[in-house]
Amino acid sequence: MHRTRHLLLRTLSALALLVTGCTDGDAPPDEGSSESSGAPLGLAPVEATMLVHIYYQTPETLERLAAELDLLEHADHAEGYVAALIEPDEYERLVAEGLTVEVQQEPTSILQRMLDAGGFRSIPSYSCYRTVEETVDTMTTLDSNYSGLVELVDIGDSWDKVTAGGPDGYDLQGMVITNEAIAGPKPRFFLMGAIHAREYATAEIVIRFAEQLVEGYGTDPDATWLLDHYELHVLPQANPDGRKIAEQGYTQRKNRNTSAGSCSYPPTSSSQHGIDLNRNHSFEFGGAGTSTTACSINYRGTGANSEPETQALQSYMSSIFADQRGSGSGDPAPDDTTGLMISLHSYGELVLFPWSWSGSAAPNLAQLRTLGRKLGYHNDYAVCQWYGCLYPASGTTDDWAYGELGIAAYTMEMGTTFFQSCASFESTVAPVNLAALTTAFKAARRPYQTPSGPDAVGVAVSASPVTAGASVTLTATADDTRFDSNGWGTEPTQAVAAARYSVDHASWTGAPLTAMAASDGTFNASSEGLTATIDTSGWAPGRYLLLVEARDAAGNWGAPSGVFLDVEAAGGMVEVCGNSLDDDGDT
Repeated sequence: MHRTRHLLLRTLSALALLVTGCTDGDAPPDEGSSESSGAPLGLAPVEATMLVHIYYQTPETLERLAAELDLLEHADHAEGYVAALIEPDEYERLVAEGLTVEVQQEPTSILQRMLDAGGFRSIPSYSCYRTVEETVDTMTTLDSNYSGLVELVDIGDSWDKVTAGGPDGYDLQGMVITNEAIAGPKPRFFLMGAIHAREYATAEIVIRFAEQLVEGYGTDPDATWLLDHYELHVLPQANPDGRKIAEQGYTQRKNRNTSAGSCSYPPTSSSQHGIDLNRNHSFEFGGAGTSTTACSINYRGTGANSEPETQALQSYMSSIFADQRGSGSGDPAPDDTTGLMISLHSYGELVLFPWSWSGSAAPNLAQLRTLGRKLGYHNDYAVCQWYGCLYPASGTTDDWAYGELGIAAYTMEMGTTFFQSCASFESTVAPVNLAALTTAFKAARRPYQTPSGPDAVGVAVSASPVTAGASVTLTATADDTRFDSNGWGTEPTQAVAAARYSVDHASWTGAPLTAMAASDGTFNASSEGLTATIDTSGWAPGRYLLLVEARDAAGNWGAPSGVFLDVEAAGGMVEVCGNSLDDDGDT
């Protein structure tokens, strides 16, 4: 019941927000009201794109709908409906087939009014989102301003870039972000956005996450240790050709491949040029949830990995991640697999993990679910398998990354609309998902092990700066309960059993480790206060990074969290070029 109500309320809220981008905080209309109940069966709908609930009786029907229509990331299996954008001719066809199609009157009416008035045809109406060009400019600036942390990387080319006779197209511009002064190899996290062009928020979250880490280096303890010890690889705009169309306010989903079909332009929800890049990957290509009709929203292309964008993605991920899974469909990746990939989508408020092509369990199901529930703790999204909580989809990016390479791979459906208002994006979507992505990055070294362990939170020191030789109290909380599937199962938790800290270097680098004690004297609860006394005698003046991590009773060490400790010379004396200066600058 909790899961059903959770999904239903989110669906209604999302439908009310789909096209307005300006109704943040409005409550969804009551079930059964004139706003939510929609047109009764047989009543002619408005002559425009409609947002509807389609009720289905069998999984086979849902599978067929997923291949034929522009289904949204809302499917309530308990109620037996899926949300979709459809055109009037599709409405008539579905009704003629005997399906119950419930028009969501209010969002459909708003959409029609906006289009009648000229609609929104420019992304400047959404000032919180950068265009393709602005995103590239930001990356260029970061590379210039943080040359020791940022390296630009050309991942590949867009369809227009490799096709003569049309627009110039784009490079798939990415970045590698790490402290280049510290040698690798380092664990890697690949974060990508906007493979579906109309999903504005996704590219912006990718670039903001990169900015947050780079700008926080040296001042934010977690950003600092993560970039010292890990690598972040980002591709904010995975479908730049399609995104330029979507920036005009159109619901363009696919890339801009115009080589097949006589499709609509401007694009509609039922007819648009291009290939759905998230149905074009070579792992389980051509299966359920894809279309062979060129203008369809889910058109998979003429063959597996046919598009330059998917070719670039597969080639790049293969170059940065080792293949760590066997060739058999039931072969799990080893527990110590390293590497993580997340593809950001909108909307739907979901954390999805493989498989999407099949309802069978992925070999690493339990571990994928555990990390997913760590992310769900932060963004309050439903955490579930693609196929089980939505509908089938074959040839997806996350299935390819997990299926071919064995790395932990996820699709995160953020927010409540394609054109998320800046107010709700800034207040909700960005903060909760940036927090989730930080947790994901921390797990990238051992995504199938680390998330099971306790989180170290609230790490603090009793004073900073301190004079060398002073004692400092280090405190934190070890919490083994920070999981939330939001209605899709419960994660087992254990008592905290141990904790430790290291200085400047992570535990797995061979750094000296010092045990911490339970604040109440005994490790016996799933959330424990931690404490340690640090004697700074002999410490040279400077800034130190203290990293705290904890282990649960099942033997799982969680990810570290850090705090800075600044140490000053005794008497305020600082040594400069062999001379000691006091606070007044006198020798």
